[in-house]
Amino acid sequence: MKTTQASEDVPTPSSPKTSPRNRHRARTVALQVLFQWDFHGQTSVGIQEFWENQQIAPEDAVFAKCLISGVQEKYVELDRLISRHAKNWTIDRMPVVDRNILRQSTYELLWIQDVPAKVTLNEALQLAKSFADDEARRFINGVLNQMLQVEARLAAKRIHLSLPDVPTTNEPLSHSSEVD
Repeated sequence: MKTTQASEDVPTPSSPKTSPRNRHRARTVALQVLFQWDFHGQTSVGIQEFWENQQIAPEDAVFAKCLISGVQEKYVELDRLISRHAKNWTIDRMPVVDRNILRQSTYELLWIQDVPAKVTLNEALQLAKSFADDEARRFINGVLNQMLQVEARLAAKRIHLSLPDVPTTNEPLSHSSEVD
């Protein structure tokens, strides 16, 4: 079981001060930390050294840390939601990187209101392109599209949504690569 610090409210950034490119870097860093957390069951091992080696602006580090703490705080709820939309898949069967892209993106969709759904979806696909394979990218796209189309809590984000032209599937993957 993963350990997280308990808190009533998970911070949600609403800082339009960061550029999209910088937020992409923040999402990448957050994914790397979440991968370690999921794989090792903690983030404390080497985390200080990891942060010291990142070339990330302070405001982008705040965004990354918000994603990290948000996913860690809400992962049980996120996993239930993802499982409802991933046909024939359990969270435990998903490759570590895929499930953390889904967790991070789902958290962003639900709790970070200033980021449009289209941006969150495109960023998830970019992360999958960088850290997984084409099948994983299609799987992630299929799960997030399904979630966006039917989840009542995402109705406000659906209003301005124009989904990207990426093939989707939420069928089982034959393989997926892991983060180094």
